Amino acid sequence: MTLEERIVALTKLGKSLLEANEYRDAVIHRSFHNNQWFTKENIQQSIKAIATAFLEEQKLRDFAAHYRLDDNILPKRVGLIMAGNIPLVGFHDFLCIFLCGHTAVIKLSDKDPYLFPYLLKVLDEFDARCSAQVELVNKLADFDGVIATGSNNSARYFHAYFDKYPNIIRKNRNSIAVLTGKETKTELDLLALDILNYFGLGCRNVSKIYIPEGYDFNPIMETIHEHKKIILHGKYKNNFDYNYAIAALNNVKIVNNGCIILLEDTSLTSRIASLHYEYYSDKDALLQHLIEIKEQIQCVVTREEIKALPNVSFGQTQTPSLYDYADGVDTMKMLLAID
Repeated sequence: MTLEERIVALTKLGKSLLEANEYRDAVIHRSFHNNQWFTKENIQQSIKAIATAFLEEQKLRDFAAHYRLDDNILPKRVGLIMAGNIPLVGFHDFLCIFLCGHTAVIKLSDKDPYLFPYLLKVLDEFDARCSAQVELVNKLADFDGVIATGSNNSARYFHAYFDKYPNIIRKNRNSIAVLTGKETKTELDLLALDILNYFGLGCRNVSKIYIPEGYDFNPIMETIHEHKKIILHGKYKNNFDYNYAIAALNNVKIVNNGCIILLEDTSLTSRIASLHYEYYSDKDALLQHLIEIKEQIQCVVTREEIKALPNVSFGQTQTPSLYDYADGVDTMKMLLAID
Protein backbone atom coordinates (compact mmCIF):
# COMPACT_ATOMS: atom_id res chain seq x y z
CA MET A 1 0.00 0.00 0.00
CA THR A 2 1.11 3.55 -0.66
CA LEU A 3 1.02 6.25 1.98
CA GLU A 4 -1.94 7.82 0.18
CA GLU A 5 -3.85 4.54 0.24
CA ARG A 6 -3.19 4.11 3.95
CA ILE A 7 -4.42 7.63 4.71
CA VAL A 8 -7.57 7.05 2.64
CA ALA A 9 -8.31 3.77 4.46
CA LEU A 10 -7.76 5.35 7.88
CA THR A 11 -9.98 8.29 6.98
CA LYS A 12 -12.77 5.93 5.95
CA LEU A 13 -12.35 4.05 9.22
CA GLY A 14 -12.70 7.30 11.16
CA LYS A 15 -15.90 8.27 9.38
CA SER A 16 -17.41 4.82 9.86
CA LEU A 17 -16.71 4.89 13.60
CA LEU A 18 -18.93 7.94 13.97
CA GLU A 19 -21.87 6.11 12.44
CA ALA A 20 -24.20 3.72 14.25
CA ASN A 21 -23.38 0.06 13.74
CA GLU A 22 -25.10 -2.97 15.24
CA TYR A 23 -22.10 -5.26 14.84
CA ARG A 24 -19.93 -2.77 16.71
CA ASP A 25 -22.55 -2.65 19.46
CA ALA A 26 -22.22 -6.43 19.78
CA VAL A 27 -18.42 -6.16 20.03
CA ILE A 28 -18.81 -3.49 22.70
CA HIS A 29 -21.16 -5.74 24.65
CA ARG A 30 -18.69 -8.63 24.38
CA SER A 31 -15.85 -6.41 25.57
CA PHE A 32 -17.86 -5.34 28.61
CA HIS A 33 -18.68 -8.98 29.38
CA ASN A 34 -14.94 -9.75 29.28
CA ASN A 35 -13.90 -6.69 31.30
CA GLN A 36 -16.51 -4.77 33.23
CA TRP A 37 -14.32 -1.67 33.47
CA PHE A 38 -15.01 -1.34 29.73
CA THR A 39 -18.51 0.05 29.92
CA LYS A 40 -20.42 0.92 26.76
CA GLU A 41 -20.02 4.63 27.51
CA ASN A 42 -16.26 4.34 28.03
CA ILE A 43 -15.71 2.33 24.87
CA GLN A 44 -17.81 4.74 22.84
CA GLN A 45 -15.87 7.66 24.30
CA SER A 46 -12.58 6.06 23.29
CA ILE A 47 -13.80 5.25 19.77
CA LYS A 48 -15.10 8.79 19.26
CA ALA A 49 -11.82 10.27 20.48
CA ILE A 50 -9.87 8.11 18.04
CA ALA A 51 -12.14 9.03 15.15
CA THR A 52 -12.07 12.78 15.78
CA ALA A 53 -8.54 13.32 17.11
CA PHE A 54 -6.59 10.80 15.04
CA LEU A 55 -8.49 9.81 11.91
CA GLU A 56 -9.70 13.02 10.30
CA GLU A 57 -8.19 13.30 6.84
CA GLN A 58 -6.48 16.67 7.18
CA LYS A 59 -5.00 15.76 10.54
CA LEU A 60 -3.53 12.59 9.06
CA ARG A 61 -2.13 14.45 6.06
CA ASP A 62 -0.58 17.14 8.26
CA PHE A 63 0.87 14.48 10.54
CA ALA A 64 2.40 12.59 7.61
CA ALA A 65 3.79 15.82 6.17
CA HIS A 66 5.26 16.81 9.54
CA TYR A 67 7.42 13.66 9.46
CA ARG A 68 7.94 13.83 5.70
CA LEU A 69 6.53 10.35 5.21
CA ASP A 70 6.71 8.94 1.71
CA ASP A 71 6.72 5.61 -0.10
CA ASN A 72 10.48 5.16 0.17
CA ILE A 73 10.51 4.03 3.80
CA LEU A 74 11.93 0.51 4.06
CA PRO A 75 9.20 -1.61 5.72
CA LYS A 76 10.11 -3.15 9.06
CA ARG A 77 8.39 -5.44 11.56
CA VAL A 78 7.55 -3.66 14.80
CA GLY A 79 6.43 -5.58 17.87
CA LEU A 80 3.68 -3.90 19.85
CA ILE A 81 2.66 -5.04 23.33
CA MET A 82 -0.60 -3.28 24.07
CA ALA A 83 -1.82 -2.28 27.51
CA GLY A 84 -5.42 -2.86 28.56
CA ASN A 85 -6.12 -0.29 31.25
CA ILE A 86 -8.58 1.67 29.08
CA PRO A 87 -10.26 0.75 25.77
CA LEU A 88 -8.02 0.83 22.68
CA VAL A 89 -5.22 2.53 24.59
CA GLY A 90 -2.62 1.23 22.11
CA PHE A 91 -4.30 2.48 18.95
CA HIS A 92 -2.00 5.49 18.54
CA ASP A 93 1.04 3.22 18.48
CA PHE A 94 -0.58 1.07 15.80
CA LEU A 95 -1.50 4.15 13.80
CA CYS A 96 2.10 5.36 13.79
CA ILE A 97 3.41 1.96 12.71
CA PHE A 98 0.78 1.65 9.99
CA LEU A 99 1.37 5.13 8.59
CA CYS A 100 5.10 4.43 8.30
CA GLY A 101 4.33 1.39 6.18
CA HIS A 102 5.75 -1.02 8.75
CA THR A 103 4.09 -4.28 9.82
CA ALA A 104 2.64 -4.20 13.33
CA VAL A 105 3.22 -7.48 15.19
CA ILE A 106 0.71 -7.08 18.00
CA LYS A 107 0.22 -8.86 21.30
CA LEU A 108 -3.15 -7.74 22.60
CA SER A 109 -3.97 -7.36 26.28
CA ASP A 110 -6.23 -10.00 27.78
CA LYS A 111 -8.24 -7.09 29.15
CA ASP A 112 -8.96 -5.74 25.68
CA PRO A 113 -8.94 -8.60 23.13
CA TYR A 114 -11.92 -7.68 20.94
CA LEU A 115 -11.95 -3.97 20.11
CA PHE A 116 -8.78 -3.70 18.04
CA PRO A 117 -9.54 -6.80 15.91
CA TYR A 118 -12.91 -5.20 15.18
CA LEU A 119 -11.24 -1.97 14.00
CA LEU A 120 -8.85 -4.02 11.88
CA LYS A 121 -11.79 -5.87 10.34
CA VAL A 122 -13.47 -2.58 9.41
CA LEU A 123 -10.20 -1.18 8.05
CA ASP A 124 -9.79 -4.30 5.94
CA GLU A 125 -13.26 -3.83 4.47
CA PHE A 126 -12.11 -0.50 3.03
CA ASP A 127 -8.86 -1.95 1.69
CA ALA A 128 -8.14 -5.68 1.98
CA ARG A 129 -4.41 -5.02 1.90
CA CYS A 130 -4.49 -3.40 5.35
CA SER A 131 -4.45 -6.73 7.18
CA ALA A 132 -1.15 -7.61 5.48
CA GLN A 133 0.46 -4.92 7.66
CA VAL A 134 -0.85 -6.43 10.91
CA GLU A 135 -0.16 -9.70 12.70
CA LEU A 136 -1.92 -10.59 15.94
CA VAL A 137 0.26 -12.95 17.96
CA ASN A 138 0.44 -14.58 21.38
CA LYS A 139 4.19 -14.05 21.63
CA LEU A 140 6.43 -11.58 19.84
CA ALA A 141 8.93 -13.02 17.39
CA ASP A 142 10.78 -11.91 14.28
CA PHE A 143 10.73 -8.13 14.73
CA ASP A 144 13.05 -5.19 14.13
CA GLY A 145 11.82 -2.87 16.88
CA VAL A 146 9.47 -2.95 19.87
CA ILE A 147 6.94 -0.72 21.62
CA ALA A 148 5.86 -2.15 24.97
CA THR A 149 3.62 -0.67 27.63
CA GLY A 150 3.25 -2.09 31.11
CA SER A 151 3.93 -1.62 34.79
CA ASN A 152 7.23 -0.67 36.39
CA ASN A 153 7.69 -4.36 37.16
CA SER A 154 6.99 -5.61 33.64
CA ALA A 155 9.21 -2.87 32.20
CA ARG A 156 12.23 -4.56 33.80
CA TYR A 157 11.46 -7.74 31.92
CA PHE A 158 10.81 -5.81 28.71
CA HIS A 159 14.24 -4.20 28.98
CA ALA A 160 15.86 -7.59 29.52
CA TYR A 161 14.22 -9.01 26.41
CA PHE A 162 14.13 -6.04 24.08
CA ASP A 163 17.04 -3.72 24.83
CA LYS A 164 19.05 -5.08 21.93
CA TYR A 165 16.36 -3.75 19.55
CA PRO A 166 15.23 -0.17 18.91
CA ASN A 167 12.47 0.21 21.49
CA ILE A 168 10.10 2.33 23.48
CA ILE A 169 9.34 0.79 26.87
CA ARG A 170 6.80 2.59 29.00
CA LYS A 171 6.44 2.36 32.77
CA ASN A 172 3.83 3.62 35.20
CA ARG A 173 3.10 7.33 34.97
CA ASN A 174 0.42 9.49 36.53
CA SER A 175 -1.14 12.82 35.75
CA ILE A 176 -1.58 15.63 38.24
CA ALA A 177 -3.35 18.96 38.63
CA VAL A 178 -1.86 22.08 40.19
CA LEU A 179 -4.68 24.16 41.63
CA THR A 180 -4.79 27.67 43.03
CA GLY A 181 -8.19 27.62 44.73
CA LYS A 182 -9.45 30.21 42.24
CA GLU A 183 -10.65 27.73 39.62
CA THR A 184 -14.03 28.49 38.06
CA LYS A 185 -16.99 26.13 38.21
CA THR A 186 -16.40 25.32 34.56
CA GLU A 187 -12.76 24.42 35.22
CA LEU A 188 -13.77 22.20 38.13
CA ASP A 189 -16.40 20.51 35.95
CA LEU A 190 -13.70 19.71 33.42
CA LEU A 191 -11.25 18.61 36.11
CA ALA A 192 -13.86 16.15 37.38
CA LEU A 193 -13.75 14.51 33.93
CA ASP A 194 -9.95 14.42 34.03
CA ILE A 195 -10.23 12.54 37.31
CA LEU A 196 -13.18 10.22 36.64
CA ASN A 197 -13.08 9.40 32.91
CA TYR A 198 -12.47 5.66 32.43
CA PHE A 199 -12.82 5.31 36.23
CA GLY A 200 -9.41 6.97 36.59
CA LEU A 201 -7.62 3.95 35.12
CA GLY A 202 -5.62 5.82 32.47
CA CYS A 203 -2.14 7.24 32.92
CA ARG A 204 -3.57 10.55 31.66
CA ASN A 205 -6.21 10.60 34.39
CA VAL A 206 -5.49 13.02 37.23
CA SER A 207 -4.60 10.92 40.26
CA LYS A 208 -3.25 13.70 42.47
CA ILE A 209 -3.90 17.41 43.04
CA TYR A 210 -1.50 19.95 44.50
CA ILE A 211 -3.38 22.59 46.45
CA PRO A 212 -2.48 25.75 48.37
CA GLU A 213 -2.57 25.75 52.15
CA GLY A 214 -6.05 26.56 53.44
CA TYR A 215 -7.66 25.14 50.28
CA ASP A 216 -11.47 24.87 50.42
CA PHE A 217 -12.43 21.34 49.35
CA ASN A 218 -16.17 22.05 49.10
CA PRO A 219 -16.28 23.36 45.50
CA ILE A 220 -14.31 20.47 43.99
CA MET A 221 -16.09 17.83 46.05
CA GLU A 222 -19.49 19.24 45.17
CA THR A 223 -18.56 19.25 41.49
CA ILE A 224 -17.27 15.69 41.53
CA HIS A 225 -20.44 14.64 43.36
CA GLU A 226 -22.41 15.70 40.27
CA HIS A 227 -20.94 12.55 38.71
CA LYS A 228 -22.24 10.41 41.58
CA LYS A 229 -23.73 7.82 39.22
CA ILE A 230 -20.19 6.41 38.92
CA ILE A 231 -20.71 4.77 42.31
CA LEU A 232 -23.43 2.58 40.74
CA HIS A 233 -20.72 0.67 38.88
CA GLY A 234 -20.13 -2.47 40.94
CA LYS A 235 -16.34 -2.73 40.65
CA TYR A 236 -15.86 0.98 41.28
CA LYS A 237 -18.11 0.84 44.36
CA ASN A 238 -16.18 -2.16 45.70
CA ASN A 239 -12.98 -0.13 45.46
CA PHE A 240 -14.60 2.88 47.11
CA ASP A 241 -15.89 0.76 50.00
CA TYR A 242 -12.50 -0.91 50.44
CA ASN A 243 -10.65 2.41 50.50
CA TYR A 244 -13.14 3.84 52.97
CA ALA A 245 -12.81 0.80 55.27
CA ILE A 246 -9.00 0.88 55.19
CA ALA A 247 -8.97 4.59 56.00
CA ALA A 248 -11.40 4.07 58.87
CA LEU A 249 -9.44 1.13 60.32
CA ASN A 250 -6.19 3.10 60.19
CA ASN A 251 -7.82 6.29 61.47
CA VAL A 252 -6.67 8.15 58.35
CA LYS A 253 -8.17 11.57 57.75
CA ILE A 254 -10.12 11.67 54.50
CA VAL A 255 -12.35 14.02 52.52
CA ASN A 256 -15.34 12.05 51.26
CA ASN A 257 -18.36 12.92 49.12
CA GLY A 258 -19.82 9.46 48.62
CA CYS A 259 -18.24 8.77 45.23
CA ILE A 260 -14.55 9.57 45.72
CA ILE A 261 -12.18 9.73 48.67
CA LEU A 262 -9.44 12.35 49.00
CA LEU A 263 -6.37 11.46 51.03
CA GLU A 264 -3.33 13.55 51.84
CA ASP A 265 -0.44 11.54 50.37
CA THR A 266 2.89 12.30 48.71
CA SER A 267 2.48 9.46 46.20
CA LEU A 268 1.34 10.31 42.66
CA THR A 269 -0.46 6.98 42.33
CA SER A 270 -3.85 6.75 43.99
CA ARG A 271 -6.14 3.76 44.25
CA ILE A 272 -9.31 3.49 42.18
CA ALA A 273 -12.09 5.69 43.64
CA SER A 274 -9.57 7.84 45.50
CA LEU A 275 -7.59 10.98 44.79
CA HIS A 276 -4.41 12.10 46.53
CA TYR A 277 -3.72 15.69 47.50
CA GLU A 278 -0.68 17.54 48.77
CA TYR A 279 -0.41 21.12 50.04
CA TYR A 280 2.08 23.63 48.76
CA SER A 281 3.06 27.05 50.10
CA ASP A 282 5.74 28.07 47.63
CA LYS A 283 5.05 27.76 43.89
CA ASP A 284 8.72 27.88 42.98
CA ALA A 285 9.52 25.07 45.39
CA LEU A 286 6.60 23.06 43.99
CA LEU A 287 7.83 23.60 40.44
CA GLN A 288 11.30 22.41 41.37
CA HIS A 289 9.82 19.31 42.99
CA LEU A 290 7.72 18.51 39.92
CA ILE A 291 10.73 18.88 37.64
CA GLU A 292 12.63 16.44 39.87
CA ILE A 293 9.88 13.83 39.48
CA LYS A 294 8.91 14.62 35.88
CA GLU A 295 9.76 11.07 34.77
CA GLN A 296 6.77 9.92 36.84
CA ILE A 297 4.37 12.48 35.35
CA GLN A 298 2.33 11.99 32.18
CA CYS A 299 0.74 15.42 32.04
CA VAL A 300 -0.15 18.39 34.25
CA VAL A 301 -3.52 20.15 34.39
CA THR A 302 -3.08 23.78 35.39
CA ARG A 303 -4.32 27.30 34.71
CA GLU A 304 -0.81 28.67 34.45
CA GLU A 305 1.75 27.06 32.16
CA ILE A 306 4.49 25.16 33.93
CA LYS A 307 7.55 25.12 31.73
CA ALA A 308 9.53 21.90 31.34
CA LEU A 309 6.40 19.83 31.96
CA PRO A 310 3.62 18.62 29.59
CA ASN A 311 0.76 21.04 30.29
CA VAL A 312 -2.84 20.18 29.47
CA SER A 313 -5.97 22.32 29.67
CA PHE A 314 -8.77 21.38 32.04
CA GLY A 315 -10.86 18.54 30.61
CA GLN A 316 -8.30 17.60 27.95
CA THR A 317 -6.28 14.84 29.58
CA GLN A 318 -8.11 12.03 27.79
CA THR A 319 -8.33 13.75 24.41
CA PRO A 320 -4.70 13.70 23.23
CA SER A 321 -3.81 14.83 19.72
CA LEU A 322 -1.71 12.90 17.22
CA TYR A 323 1.36 14.68 18.58
CA ASP A 324 0.72 13.92 22.26
CA TYR A 325 3.02 10.96 22.75
CA ALA A 326 2.87 8.79 25.86
CA ASP A 327 5.75 9.59 28.23
CA GLY A 328 6.74 12.41 25.86
CA VAL A 329 8.68 9.96 23.66
CA ASP A 330 8.24 10.59 19.93
CA THR A 331 7.01 7.25 18.57
CA MET A 332 7.38 8.30 14.95
CA LYS A 333 10.98 9.34 15.45
CA MET A 334 11.83 5.88 16.78
CA LEU A 335 9.94 4.11 13.99
CA LEU A 336 11.64 6.11 11.27
CA ALA A 337 15.08 5.46 12.76
CA ILE A 338 14.84 1.65 12.61
CA ASP A 339 17.44 0.32 10.19
